[in-house]
Amino acid sequence: MEFVNVAAAGVAVFVFGAVWYTVLAEKWMAASGVPLDETGAPANRSDPVPYITSFLSAILVAGMMRHVFELSGIDTMGKGLMSGFGIGIFLVSPWIATFYGFGARPKSLLLIDAGYATFGCTLIGLVLTAF
Repeated sequence: MEFVNVAAAGVAVFVFGAVWYTVLAEKWMAASGVPLDETGAPANRSDPVPYITSFLSAILVAGMMRHVFELSGIDTMGKGLMSGFGIGIFLVSPWIATFYGFGARPKSLLLIDAGYATFGCTLIGLVLTAF
């Protein structure tokens, strides 16, 4: 049954990412410097590799969070929500900030990507403890 929880959390955060980056697409494209095609869309938008990588990464993160939650006794939605938020804002986002700081990336890109990591981990925590 835990595999179902992990899969559901992975799918949920993947869908959340699609919505997050659709809403913030123009700001993200400007801040990231991603190459654009003649229509103004990312040049690699038809390449399946980033989407597959994103989905598999979501499953891996959800799986590890489930493992940590199990070891830590995180078994309610409130604990899952707060623990997921903590993982996103205090573990994942500082790494992103470090990479972007040394890479001289724009602060707006940090906010977009760290926001996704924070709210995505929060969603994973919620879904993992909802079942």
